[in-house]
Amino acid sequence: MLSNKSILITGGTGSLGKELTKTILKNWPDIKRLVIYSRDEQKQFQMEQEYPVSKYPAIRYFIGDVRDHDRMKRAFMGIDYVIHAAAMKHVHIAEYNPDECVKTNIGGAENVIKAALETEVSKVVALSTDKACAPINLYGATKLTSDKLFIAANNIRGKKDIKFSVVRYGNVMGSNGSVIPFFLSKRKEGVLPITDPKMTRFNISLTEGVNMVLHALETAWGGELFVPKIPSYKITDVAEAVGPECKKIISGIRPGEKVHEEMITSSDSFTTYDLGKYYVILPQVPMWNMNEYIKYFEAKLVPEGFIYTSKDNTQWETVDSLRKLITEHVDSTFKA
Repeated sequence: MLSNKSILITGGTGSLGKELTKTILKNWPDIKRLVIYSRDEQKQFQMEQEYPVSKYPAIRYFIGDVRDHDRMKRAFMGIDYVIHAAAMKHVHIAEYNPDECVKTNIGGAENVIKAALETEVSKVVALSTDKACAPINLYGATKLTSDKLFIAANNIRGKKDIKFSVVRYGNVMGSNGSVIPFFLSKRKEGVLPITDPKMTRFNISLTEGVNMVLHALETAWGGELFVPKIPSYKITDVAEAVGPECKKIISGIRPGEKVHEEMITSSDSFTTYDLGKYYVILPQVPMWNMNEYIKYFEAKLVPEGFIYTSKDNTQWETVDSLRKLITEHVDSTFKA
């Protein structure tokens, strides 16, 4: 799929960007070019120590901000595929700095679309979040707007052979700023702060997240929003898995947080299909034949009113399974 192709990852020095880089370089050693596009020079410097150009001649490190259209257009020259992972994602920081969040998450999305349409990019996959579904915080609202922009971009491509799609998933286990690394750092203090004991979240590993992005890159017809079938966990179970001996205190929900997350609402059910491993929310006015799509993927329309929430999930992580996952995906030296 990626042999002799040129790929650019915005936010390429983030957790998912680094895991994508690792997977791509391992599975497609004959990749033509892999561009890591981000604005943090220190993170690029550190990543270059792990993936030096001398050892991986296809890799390039490109300092740039998704807010800068001209810089992005230059970076997109000669690129086949774009994975858009750059975002301002911390909910409480976005609530305090709303204009900065809008500039990055919405303005940045517009720039990715424009730059892709102005160059020879043929596929774009944008990363979304469960917080974009029925959002109550600014981060979620900006990501929902971003999702809509990427899906609608298929309508303005004209005769260009380019496809835009979106992947939406829950908390990535072990990613920067997520709850498990936070609890692991706090456990040495003997106290774990829990926002709300009723809180639940979807859970996905970095590997699963990468596989989903690559799946969208390979199979999307343009305009799809992919949603994985993944388990949920209770925040109290995460705390017990990390620090069974720690004192648990209730710190209260931070601004913009939900008790439970959603990835598909009842309003989405009218255009949501079950593809087996994934759900897909299709555009209301697709650019391709719907019957052909359904037949090709053996897609099955979900029941009217179907919802997919972390609270009402049918798959759940347990304390024991969480400990195993932490050892496998977050900290190999972890001992409860």
